[in-house]
Formats: sequence, C-alpha cells, structure tokens
Amino acid sequence: MSLNENLRIARKQKNDEFYTQLSDIENELRHYIGHFAGKVVYCNCDDPRISNFFHYFSYNFERLGLKKLITACYRNQERDLFSRHDSERAIWLEYNGNSKGGRMPDVGDIGIREFEGDGDFRSEECIELLSQADIVVTNPPFSLFREYVAQLIQYGKKFLIVGSQNAVTYKEIFPLIKDNRMWLGVTPKGRDMLFDVPEGYAQELVATAKEGSAYRVVEGVIKGRLGNAAWFTNLDHKKRHEELILYKCYSPEEYPSYDNYDAINVDKIAEIPIDWDGAIGVPITFLDKHNPDQFEILGFSSLWDDGFKSHTFYGDFTEMRPDGTKTGMSGQKASGYPVLKGKSPKGNYLVRDEEEVYTLFRRIFIKRKRRSNQG
Repeated sequence: MSLNENLRIARKQKNDEFYTQLSDIENELRHYIGHFAGKVVYCNCDDPRISNFFHYFSYNFERLGLKKLITACYRNQERDLFSRHDSERAIWLEYNGNSKGGRMPDVGDIGIREFEGDGDFRSEECIELLSQADIVVTNPPFSLFREYVAQLIQYGKKFLIVGSQNAVTYKEIFPLIKDNRMWLGVTPKGRDMLFDVPEGYAQELVATAKEGSAYRVVEGVIKGRLGNAAWFTNLDHKKRHEELILYKCYSPEEYPSYDNYDAINVDKIAEIPIDWDGAIGVPITFLDKHNPDQFEILGFSSLWDDGFKSHTFYGDFTEMRPDGTKTGMSGQKASGYPVLKGKSPKGNYLVRDEEEVYTLFRRIFIKRKRRSNQG
C-alpha cells in the first residue's frame, strides 16, 4: 500500500491518532526559543498523560520562561481523535512551574481538571482556555486541519502546529500563506516525520502496509511514517529570511511560458532566473525556501484561486497516451493545472486538431520583489 493510499484510508476512517515524537518537537522548537518568555502555551489536541508536547514544555518551563502551560485531552467514544480513550472524562492540565524552584516538573504542581464535555477544541470550554493562550503548539487532527486553523486565525493566536504538506493546496489555507499570515516551519518539508501510534493501528500498519513506506520499526517499536507531514506557524524564524541564491539567466528555450497562465515555468527552485521580473511558476516545494523579503506569492494553479487566473481551458481537447491512442477522456481535468505547449516527454498529453499540450504538477506563482545583486 502506498503512503498516499494509507493516508487516504486514514482520513476516511478519521484515524488521526498520530503522536509527535519528542525528538521532532525538540528539533523544531529550538528555533523559536525567544518567542515563549512570559507566554501562556496551550496544547489543545493532546492527551497530557502521554503527550510529548506536555513533556517538552513542562521540562523546559523555566528555561523558556513560560508563564503557564495548559494541555487538553479530547474524549471521544468513536475513537477518531487524539486520546487513549481509557478515561471516563476528558481532562486538561495546568502547570505554572515548580513551586519549589526546581527545574523538573513536580506532580503536585500539575493541576488536573475534568471537562464537563468531551474536550473538543471547538467546545465552549476549550475556547475559554484558548482565549487565555498566547501561543498554541500541538499536532491537530489532520482531518480537521482546515477548521482548526480557521479557529486560530479567528481568535488571533500565534501557533506552531503539525499538519499535512498537502494543506498548502487547500483553498482555506493557501490564502493565509499567500498573505504572509502563515508559513512553513524550519524542519525541511521533505524530511520524514515518525509518529507514535496506538497499538491497534500499529498492528494494522504491519498487516496492511509496507515497512519503510507507511511505518518503520525503531528499537522494536512500530512508528507511523508520514513523509508528507510539516510544521506550520506564524512565529517568525531565521530560515524564513534566508535569501535564495540565484545564478541562472532567462532564456525562452529553457523557461517556456504556460499556455494558460501569464507566467514562465521553472522546474527547479535553484534555477529561478536572476533577470526575470515577471510572474514565475514554481513547484510547491518552493514554500520551504520562501523569503517574503525576496519574493511575492501571486497565486496557485487552481480554478478556485481568483488571484492568478487561468485564461485557457481544455474541455474540448482529447487526452492521448504516449503511443498516440486515445484514453477516452477529455482535457477537462487539465483545466486549472499549469499547461505547456507540445507533447509530454513522459506521460499523456492533450490534442485539439493540430494543437498539442500537456499538464504539469501544481505550481505556485511568484514574483521577485527586488533584483538580486548576485550573478
């Protein structure tokens, strides 16, 4: 079973029980140390009894200079969100530091409280806790990512959360990235993240998926593997302001224009031309390198994006296989995708009379803000 197929099934079943490893939390959080002094941190999608987010913040409470730590647990009889489901009530913890001045959390200093309801982040009880928070840090359910981010934006919260890389293509999420209200964290987008998973799901992975693809075994423990997980935040970090070194010059042969968008195509981020001042279509992986001081994001290759529109559509084209035979499909599904003139060097293409075009993977459209002094 492929990773994408595994994720599709997980979403369908609302299997969101992936617990972020402490090592991944430590590796990302170390880039934001200065943001936490005097702040209230809220982890509202974690069972605090097993949460590595609670572990990290409670053990680093004094070092970070936190004001308060709140961690909440969701209790759901349908077993489709974050919880071990071994408690009769959803709970939340409050920690204000070690009263004796120690650097290790003392059990007696951790206030344990029960929710009246189920601890859903959308409940009034949880929204009341959210209103107290300065920064939200957690691994929310991937299946509810759109709704979760919308709530954070609505209440004006700073955040650092884990989500699917595919979220950058959501019509609810991309505008936030475009407007510099949300961006990727420091951990490279292509780096795998391993997650702790419930025992039942771990056995399901072993029985139905391929080791190394959907899961890995680390020191005898089955870890869920999500190669498409990423950190999302609105906390500034140094990587976001690193200038991308440009060295290549534009030529129409190497940088063809799209048939349906007023932009040139660039297949590799490192090969963005240094001397092109117009719109540029780049792979989505560009977001890992995006510096808002160097580039402006114009839009996304999708019919829902009104910011950078496609001006040509392909419903009257016929899809052809590489051997020249018809697939029986029209070119309608190509509408909104970036399209180049000619016959695809690898896959299917579209034909209308003598005209041939082919589609590329989704692109983000950008423009340089200033001419680089490099080159």
